[in-house]
Amino acid sequence: MKVIIVGGGQVGGYIADLLIENGNSVIVIENKEKALQTLRKNGLKEENILVGDGTDAKILENAGIKGCNALVCATGADETNLTAAMMAKFEYDVPQVVARVNNPKNEWLFNSGMGVDVRVNQADLIGHMIADEMNYHSIMTLMRLSKGEYSIVRVHVDYHSPNVDKSIAEINLPAQALLIAVYEGDTLIIPHGETVIRAGQYILAFANESAMKELNKIFGAGN
Repeated sequence: MKVIIVGGGQVGGYIADLLIENGNSVIVIENKEKALQTLRKNGLKEENILVGDGTDAKILENAGIKGCNALVCATGADETNLTAAMMAKFEYDVPQVVARVNNPKNEWLFNSGMGVDVRVNQADLIGHMIADEMNYHSIMTLMRLSKGEYSIVRVHVDYHSPNVDKSIAEINLPAQALLIAVYEGDTLIIPHGETVIRAGQYILAFANESAMKELNKIFGAGN
């Protein structure tokens, strides 16, 4: 998958590293020297960096926007993210546009009419992370989708979970949950029925609120 990220700050750099590690083609557009230095210091290759303004049509075209699968607007300025989102969707027909919301008061602007398919509200995300930590203990919300009640969550497999050392096929998972990946350290596994769940692992899952409660029981301490 080819992904363009507008904004190479801490958020954009982290997303780039994650996508590249999973075999995606990534270009990060950034024009601030400090951010560029940090990207290079953290190991991002020059072939993955394009110096310029992510709202400049020529820069976007040089990044390959006409053939990309997704564009992520990850700058710290909402107006920049919205401008890049609208250009990507309405001028270049990018299939998937994801935009970061910095100021919660601006969230209402980040909608399909403005070219945004998925918005990520950091304040809302942090709030859900705190709530999840208090309510679920074993689950952390990584991304709450703007459409519907589903989230991408990270589940920690507790050592006292009743399902440790069982294969996924043996575990009665909720219907409204989909396991995306299982990882431990630097090892990531795409799960299937025969995958055995080990204590201490982390599981990425796609789930709604009720399924999150079930996943907490399944992979938590079993209380």
